[in-house]
Amino acid sequence: MKATKLIALVLLAATVVGCSGRADRTDGGGVLLSISDFDGLPISFSVNSSDGFLQVGEIQVTSVIKNPDVAGSVLMNVEIESYEVSYSRGDTGTKVPPIFVRGLFGVVPAGGVFTVENLPVLAPEQFNVSPISDLLFANGGFDKETGSRQIVLNFHIRFFGRTLSGDAVQTAPASFTVTVTP
Repeated sequence: MKATKLIALVLLAATVVGCSGRADRTDGGGVLLSISDFDGLPISFSVNSSDGFLQVGEIQVTSVIKNPDVAGSVLMNVEIESYEVSYSRGDTGTKVPPIFVRGLFGVVPAGGVFTVENLPVLAPEQFNVSPISDLLFANGGFDKETGSRQIVLNFHIRFFGRTLSGDAVQTAPASFTVTVTP
């Protein structure tokens, strides 16, 4: 009997010691992330007069507490880890640049806002492949798939992060359209 109690006590102690300090607390109901505002959206750009990057002037990511009856806590703060930009065509073409993924760090307070300025949404790795590279004068200055001198490109941005209590969160995609010219 004493041996059984001793084994149970040792197992209980091992369980308590093995728990992470972050994992044994809850965030009180969770949060949602939302892209709440864009400023300085590009509506068009010329690939031949660009420095290889296209940026959005300012994006705000807002944290919304899921349960309004629960007070926000520090455990509901979201550490932003990365963002992703994917593309689709807004014209008759089908070729799109490769997905653009970058690490990003910052904190969105529970119920608060995180602002990112001059966020790159297109970089040299997208400029140097079709269809964007087709519009370079050196490559003819037209989309080889459609024959057009412009490309209508839809941008879809998502942010990814994790609450301090360990829950993965992400925004729904926010989209805008840009006309790309030679």
